Amino acid sequence: MDQLERPRDEEDQEDADCRHDNSDGINNNNNNNRRKTVCPAAGEHPLQYNYTFWYSRRTPTRPASSLSYEQNIRQIGTVASVEQFWRFYSHLVRPGDLSGHSDFHLFKEGIKPMWEDESNRSGGKWIIRLRKGLASRFWENIILAMLGEQFMVGEEICGAVVSIRFQEDILSIWNRTSNDQTTTSRIRDTLRRVLNLPANTIMEYKTHNDSLRDNSSFRNTKISL
Repeated sequence: MDQLERPRDEEDQEDADCRHDNSDGINNNNNNNRRKTVCPAAGEHPLQYNYTFWYSRRTPTRPASSLSYEQNIRQIGTVASVEQFWRFYSHLVRPGDLSGHSDFHLFKEGIKPMWEDESNRSGGKWIIRLRKGLASRFWENIILAMLGEQFMVGEEICGAVVSIRFQEDILSIWNRTSNDQTTTSRIRDTLRRVLNLPANTIMEYKTHNDSLRDNSSFRNTKISL
C-alpha cells in the first residue's frame, strides 16, 4: 500500500464523523459535539482542525457569571477549509466596527470559549491590550496564524478572542497547559512576530485559576525585540 494512501476503514470513519454542509461553512447546530460536523468540499484546502466562530455581547453594568456568560455566547458557524473560512469571514462585521461590550471567538470545533470547558481547565491565555483602531487588523493576523499552524505547539492552541471595550480592545489566545513554560513562551514569541509588536509592548499571561479568582493575578512579561 502506498504510504500516502489511508486504509479504507479510516476513510469510512472520517465520512461517518462529519457531514457535508452546503451553507458556506456555517453550522447552526449548537451542541458541543467533539466529532467533526463540517467537511471540506471537493477540491477545497482542508484546515488541520475545524474551527467554530462564536459571538457574545453583554451589558457591562450587569455582574458577570459563568451562567450569564454561557447564555450570552452564540455559536455562529464552523469552517473546515481555507475556502470556507474566507467565504464565512468576508460576511462578518470587523471587530473594529462592533460597538459596546462585544466579543468574537474562534475556537477549535468542540471547544467552548469558556474556562469550564475540559480543554481549557488546565490552561491559560496570553493577553494583549490594544488602543482603539487596531483590533480588526490584529484579529485577522492572529487568526490566520492560528489556522495556518504558525504557533508550532501541536494541539496546545484552543482558540483566540477579540474583546471590544469602550476605552480599549483586548486580544487573547488560549492554550491547554498553563504550566508548560516552553509552550507558553513559544506562543508569546509567535504573537510578537505575527503581530509585529513594538519593543515596549506588555503582554500578560493569565491562567484558568487566575481567571476564576479575580483579575489581579497576572504574570507580566515585557517583550524585547
